[in-house]
Amino acid sequence: MSQTIDHYKDNPLIHRDRRLSQSPSAWVRSFASEDLKPLIVCRGPIRKEAMDVYEEMGISHFGILLSEKDSIVYPNALAPELRQLTDSTRVHRVPDYTGASKEERVERINQIIQIAKDNGYCSIFAGYGFMAEDEEFVAAIEKAGLNFIGPCAATQAGAGKKDEAKRTALKVNVSVTPGINNVTALTLLKKHPTRESLLALVQAEGLVCDAKLLGDASVAIETLADHILFASYSKGIDLFSVEELCAQVQAEVVGMFLQNPQSRIRLKAIGGGGGKGQRILGASLLTLKQPTEAQIAKAAADAPGMVREILNEVKANGIGDNKNVLVELNIEQTRHNEIQLLGNGDWCISLGGRDCSLQMHEQKLLEVSVTQEGLATAIAKARAAGKEAEAKALESDLKVLQRMEEESARFGKAVGLDSASTFECIVDRDRHYFMEVNTRIQVEHRVTELCYSLKFTNPDDPNDFFVVESLVEAMALLARHRKRVPKPTRFIRFDAALEARLNATDASLSPHAGGMIRYWTKPIEGEIRDDQGISMVNPDTGLFMQYKVAGAYDSNIALLLTKGKDRQESYDELAKVICNTKIRGTDLATNLEFHYGLVNWFRGTNVHAKPTTRFVVPYLALIGLLKEEASKIDPIYAFLQMKRYYAQMVTEMFADQPEVLAKELKNISELLDRKGTLISRPMEVLLGDPHMLSGWLSLNRKNFRLEAGKVVWLRNPLVVLEETYDYLNMTYRAEEPAAEVIWSHDHELLQKGLRFYATLREKFGLDKDSYFRLNEMLQKAEPQGGLDPLVWQQVQSSHFGFAAGLELLGMVFLVADKVNFWDLRVEDDLEITIPDYLTDADLQARMKKILVPPPATKADEVASICGGMYYAQEAPGMPPFIHEGMHFEKGQPLYIIEVMKMFNKVLAPFSGTIDKILMTGADGTIVSKGQPLFKVTPDEKFVEVDHKEIEREIRARTGEYLQAVLG
Repeated sequence: MSQTIDHYKDNPLIHRDRRLSQSPSAWVRSFASEDLKPLIVCRGPIRKEAMDVYEEMGISHFGILLSEKDSIVYPNALAPELRQLTDSTRVHRVPDYTGASKEERVERINQIIQIAKDNGYCSIFAGYGFMAEDEEFVAAIEKAGLNFIGPCAATQAGAGKKDEAKRTALKVNVSVTPGINNVTALTLLKKHPTRESLLALVQAEGLVCDAKLLGDASVAIETLADHILFASYSKGIDLFSVEELCAQVQAEVVGMFLQNPQSRIRLKAIGGGGGKGQRILGASLLTLKQPTEAQIAKAAADAPGMVREILNEVKANGIGDNKNVLVELNIEQTRHNEIQLLGNGDWCISLGGRDCSLQMHEQKLLEVSVTQEGLATAIAKARAAGKEAEAKALESDLKVLQRMEEESARFGKAVGLDSASTFECIVDRDRHYFMEVNTRIQVEHRVTELCYSLKFTNPDDPNDFFVVESLVEAMALLARHRKRVPKPTRFIRFDAALEARLNATDASLSPHAGGMIRYWTKPIEGEIRDDQGISMVNPDTGLFMQYKVAGAYDSNIALLLTKGKDRQESYDELAKVICNTKIRGTDLATNLEFHYGLVNWFRGTNVHAKPTTRFVVPYLALIGLLKEEASKIDPIYAFLQMKRYYAQMVTEMFADQPEVLAKELKNISELLDRKGTLISRPMEVLLGDPHMLSGWLSLNRKNFRLEAGKVVWLRNPLVVLEETYDYLNMTYRAEEPAAEVIWSHDHELLQKGLRFYATLREKFGLDKDSYFRLNEMLQKAEPQGGLDPLVWQQVQSSHFGFAAGLELLGMVFLVADKVNFWDLRVEDDLEITIPDYLTDADLQARMKKILVPPPATKADEVASICGGMYYAQEAPGMPPFIHEGMHFEKGQPLYIIEVMKMFNKVLAPFSGTIDKILMTGADGTIVSKGQPLFKVTPDEKFVEVDHKEIEREIRARTGEYLQAVLG
């Protein structure tokens, strides 16, 4: 390639020709991959990314699978990639991507392989999709003579299965999470506790086992049990029941609770991923230093139900399936870090880390790059600013990252990693524990791509090289050329990158499937948006094409990425991207506002803060408290009451001058009327959206202080108001509808006021942050700055006019103070203090309903909490949760809703009796949000809301806040 490394560092996002066949270097041309013919069997952003990368590489013969659940079950949810791939012979329809049962999965594997053979595809790419980590799938592909673009079957077996990966990690001296990785073997040993009984079982079932291992008395009995179990999987039989497995897991959980007081236990399927197949139990024991046996037994009693849910989610509940479940200590104060790996079977290289701690329901939300270069830059800046505690905390992170990178590369080499994978760890301050390896590319892989490029150098000529900037490209290169590919060196593109997952979730981050996207703004400069082509306009009309968000798979709509010279810049850019993103539709809910609030919370506190995986739920509880309190304020009523206050003040001043009084009352009324919408419109937006409010409060936390309950401005409130309009993306733009921006007359008034204060600052020699000093000067009776008395009087009058009414904005700070918003804070050492009350489960549940009130239903109905697939029982063959005529208690399971690939067990919000089951369809039937499922008779009569009383309460609370800011 003609470009140099320096060229790439200066222009890290420059478009370049990926066609290695065009290089003047014979060595580089030898790595051309244009003859690769891949079938893409995944969906979502990674499918579109693979299509783009393959085209840029010169790969012309590629095709995609298209599930009927993308296009038929959900009308108008056609894969937007079809706007790009218009050759119908390269689009292959399947019922779904993976099958609902073991039998369907095997059928789908065979179908995919046959599609590949029939259509001339030599390779299969599964992205981060359903079969990307399926050892059986990869082995079948290899057996069929096809090429899998990803880790080979041997690596999938050694690293992809969580139990086997943990055993490998222990062998190569990698720190692992404490726990039990062979509960299935222990279950088998419960039934057959001796070596003799195990050998008799092999004989009775006709299992094909290693005779040498069976005859070796030195082999540990648990190892023997594991070997026999694998033989049973090959034959397709079960050697124990699910009930026996559940009982064993429950017993192991009891033992772990006894050994680890004040801890929770995580149950994790060996073949899960993306949050699937994981449950945590034991919340009730966290606060108990010495729990009783009865308390432990009660907590462990949840284990059997959780095991069934886990097996259902990962579709491992069929006869002959490997049903192993990891039973691990849940490290409570943890961050979730992962290391990107790339290998060719002989070498393995690590590509820095990503912090994925900001997650909920095991689903990642915001992912941040963690690189040695970025941490070194942050340490230097912290030390230069005199922030020694912060510098030491970042140094600790750097040491942990270095250890994780070293261990991950060692692990990757041990399992013969021959493609891209991710080494995942949990980090507890200065310690880390290996968690699992994802033997696939990750959703957040682009975070790493923005930080590092790879230089592949001719071993015989250091000046002969090519550069790869895409992990999808690297995977294709490795799949095509395998061990010929030399070990690359990494070099930095940007010190920091950030990814926000735009998901179809509501304000409480609960799944919200089925909405229709009707409009989406175009990406702004610097924005990197992976949206699987949804934003592509109609090539003939240039208009946005509506897209229905299908809920059959996961909730992700798009990935929003930014980069920067440091983490602060990447956060600033992401805030800018989200601020300028408008996505609208019908019955559409996304987490865009959540991200805006969260990103700005970190910008206002510290972007290097160390959130744990427990951060988001307490944070949401705080957001709920904000909404609950903010809903008690009416800005319009407050403004009208404030006019009365000023009128009363003027009346008292000119009580003995009737003619002057009339004139001054008119003046103050007109003055405030001109400012009414200028102040109240942004306040209504802030108070109406708690996520937006959270970010705004964080950014403005240093702009005021409270003295005896009164707001004292440390910055000019008029400047804060201007910044608020910018924060809300309501700055004046003549081409925008007036409803979406500041009104023109308000804009003129605001700018006039800002010019007035800028002139005063210049006159008095003050900088822009000296408002407190300026305000003190303006209160003095004697002229300041050499102004004559008449001019000074005019200046004071103008100041009064521009400042009048801005007290209302201070009410927002009082709302935050009322709910102790700033108690959730970042300490000097970057640890985050979460107040205990925000971890209360009852408060969290109540705040979830505040953020998203349950669907409006009749008092005698139970309705679906969201759209998705309805299930009446916990697992196939289990009894239904309810039946007609039965009485149910509050908190009792009523049904399961599967949405965005997760099983959500819905608990009764009250006690009552089931009169009639309205949901008569089979399990897996699709229901919509608010759809009545059962007719019920509640135990307690519901009291209807008195709206007039609520209005009286709002006005009373508004009056209290107004009195506080006006003094």
